[in-house]
Amino acid sequence: MLNLSIVLEDSARNTPDKTAIVFGDMRLPYSLINTVANQVANLLVSRGIGKGDKVALASPNVPYFPFVYFGALKVGASVVPLNVLLQSREFAYHLEDSQAKAFFCFEGSPELPLGERGKAGFDAAEGCEHFFVLPATPLATESEYGETIWAALDGKSGEFETVQTAPDDTAVVLYTSGTTGQPKGAELSHQNLLVNAMVCDEMFPRSESGENAYLAVLPLFHIFGLTVVLNAGFRRRANIVLMPRFEPGQALELMRKENVTFFAGVPTMYWAILTKIHAEGAEVPTSLEVAVAGGAASPVEVLKDFEKTFGFGILEGYGLSETSPVASFNQLGRPTKPGTIGTPIWGVEMKLIDSDWKTIEGEGPGEIAIRGHNIMKGYYNRPEATAEVMNDGWFRTGDIATRDADGYYAIIDRAKDMIIRGGFNVYPREVEEVLMTHPAVSLVAVVGLPHESHGEEVKAYVIRTPGASVTEDELVAWCRDNMAAYKYPRIIEFRDALPMTASGKILKRELR
Repeated sequence: MLNLSIVLEDSARNTPDKTAIVFGDMRLPYSLINTVANQVANLLVSRGIGKGDKVALASPNVPYFPFVYFGALKVGASVVPLNVLLQSREFAYHLEDSQAKAFFCFEGSPELPLGERGKAGFDAAEGCEHFFVLPATPLATESEYGETIWAALDGKSGEFETVQTAPDDTAVVLYTSGTTGQPKGAELSHQNLLVNAMVCDEMFPRSESGENAYLAVLPLFHIFGLTVVLNAGFRRRANIVLMPRFEPGQALELMRKENVTFFAGVPTMYWAILTKIHAEGAEVPTSLEVAVAGGAASPVEVLKDFEKTFGFGILEGYGLSETSPVASFNQLGRPTKPGTIGTPIWGVEMKLIDSDWKTIEGEGPGEIAIRGHNIMKGYYNRPEATAEVMNDGWFRTGDIATRDADGYYAIIDRAKDMIIRGGFNVYPREVEEVLMTHPAVSLVAVVGLPHESHGEEVKAYVIRTPGASVTEDELVAWCRDNMAAYKYPRIIEFRDALPMTASGKILKRELR
């Protein structure tokens, strides 16, 4: 037997009174999280849901998430975490595509009417039989959208014997962002997720104070937050400080108030935190000991700024939903190389390949392929899509990288983001890195736009540094002086903000 819920159960057995979840004024011990998860498991069994079934969950970073997540794992069901920003039609698609039997949905707020959207999606989806509301008011037993979790849990036992699952049984079906076509559900096994969480836990040092506190601002419905923060954090018996929505000032305040020692974020979060500190003189939290970044390539200027401001560097890593997610990292005990994604983690192999799967030796560039304990079983009910990306245990990522003599990989760009201008390959990240060195540029995203004669033209969307007044013509001229003729952006558009996913990735497809 191997069941991912062991990361909670083991901590609840050995440190029952230790704080597991911090949410506002709430401090919930490991024993309580485990008891409520057991009640959820008993509820599911009472509704005929068990091993091999799918349980969908749409919840921001609030205590409901671990209650339902671990409860579903305990019965041998597969959890389908859903993005809270989905619309009704999208909820219906995910419920039907995953063949979910039950849907636990947060009630939401007027700003985020999640309950309304979720219920409409549930009503439109065929095959999903049970809808449970996670009420915005703690312990509420009634909701306009249907049966609340607290009403359903009334009288359910807090004891449950976890169902035996095999290492290769599916624990989570995680939907990819769907940059090409409809989103696909990556099937991640108990072994995929447990081993990845264990490697992450071992890779980062314990706090010198003896108390480990993780700030959970990455959405738990996203694989980065799910593995690196929740699963690994629960295995470490850390305090998980839940933050439902990222705001840099509030993040800094929580770091100071809760003595946060570990922060995992995407590059735009680090950029926002540093901007807040420099613009408003916000106090730098002194408890923070480890900072890790992933989800997208970090601009080198942001990495330099963080190290200067906090006194230690960000450890950059790399992974995808399909790799559970962590595949490589700038690991402690080895030199950190800013701008790289480090070396493969324990038990994982990486190589560079061409479009025909042939191995590329030396520096590259080439497409990253990965093999190891972290590779998904495949895309749920999509054998053709699985066959496109899998070959003899290797998974092709779609990311283009180089590799130095020490085995460190550096992402150049997504294969699909590459711009071909006049027959030349332009990697947006390279252009972004140069633009970020301009003192008036705070954040930038570069995309390719259709062009009659060149095929594609390079365009940059720029957020100016507060107080800066650079014009489009001035910035284009500066780019011309600092980049090859085929690379520099001819079009620059200034914006106050850039569209982002719930996890903080810049949505380049919307900019296109």
